[in-house]
Amino acid sequence: MDIQTLIEKMKTGQEVLAGSAEFGLMHDLSQRALQITMALNNRYHEPAEVLALMQELTGQQIGENFTLFPPFYTDCGRHTTIGNHVFINAGCKFQDQGGISIGDRTLIGHNVVIATLNHSFEVAKRGNLLPAAVTIGQDVWIGANATICPGVTIGDGAVIAAGAVVTKDVAAKTLVGGVPAKVLKELDVVE
Repeated sequence: MDIQTLIEKMKTGQEVLAGSAEFGLMHDLSQRALQITMALNNRYHEPAEVLALMQELTGQQIGENFTLFPPFYTDCGRHTTIGNHVFINAGCKFQDQGGISIGDRTLIGHNVVIATLNHSFEVAKRGNLLPAAVTIGQDVWIGANATICPGVTIGDGAVIAAGAVVTKDVAAKTLVGGVPAKVLKELDVVE
């Protein structure tokens, strides 16, 4: 099995069995991601170097005017898509095997966690992985220390308050906060 076949399988949300060939490939990808993020995080890099390392990590072009403040962590890297004018602050952790898509002009605060894998509640299947993509629309602001859980879609113009744990989809132009996150208000966003 190759990386692209694995990514296509992950898009379907099919369970990945512990000990399977897919599971082994995910482990290999995590080792590669650790090498690249170690290089990214262990010394100062000019913005062009950060961009090059992120493109190596994701295996694709990153949108224009991308800014990332290391350190940054991921256990895959190959299933993240980043739009134009995206800012990712220091300390973020992306678990992207299930897929992460970040829309244009999105701002991601310090120490945000985006998770795309879950486990079964059945003890006998607990080691298996359940992928579910996270989709972040355009013009989204995710506050510091927020956690975005597997399968969540965040609509355009939404704001996620600092420290929120987002377990359900977020409608466009809304502010959510809390644990678990709830709608705090609708936003009057000027385009």
